[in-house]
Amino acid sequence: MDGQRNLLQWIKIRPITIDDFESVLAWSKDNSFCEANEWKINRSPEELYKWWHHCVNHSVEDFIRMGITLNGKLIGYADMACIKGNTAELGIAIGESRLWGNGIGSTSAMCMMEYASKKLGISIFNAETHEANARSRKMLENIGFIEISRMGSEEYLGVKGQRIQYRLIYNGET
Repeated sequence: MDGQRNLLQWIKIRPITIDDFESVLAWSKDNSFCEANEWKINRSPEELYKWWHHCVNHSVEDFIRMGITLNGKLIGYADMACIKGNTAELGIAIGESRLWGNGIGSTSAMCMMEYASKKLGISIFNAETHEANARSRKMLENIGFIEISRMGSEEYLGVKGQRIQYRLIYNGET
């Protein structure tokens, strides 16, 4: 936990901007990131720019995407999807795969949940991952998410398997 407390001083959640495109373009060249997040490999910069421009400029009532920064540098994004009442689905993507496994995803998730709780009144967070995604499962379980079901299946990194649904009732502490 001390490691996560230390990360909290360096990790921030902020609105995404079109100026973030250079970071997004760099992520698109990281095959590990692309495969894990179902991004098309070798996506053209023009197509990627159109997508990012859309993400920045088109708000949707039940979805919010925020940037994750580490020491002021954009390293990923956090989503709140399917927002309804006090419930939303959390998603985290760390764009630089070299940073994976260091607690950044967990800390980013906690920052996003705090933001969503304070700004949107969200207190029930859902999340979903593939059973083969051990890193994502560990992150969710480490911050207090509880497995609630196993419904659906899909392929993740070439492995067909179940999707696991998680839930966390947020009280301002994780």
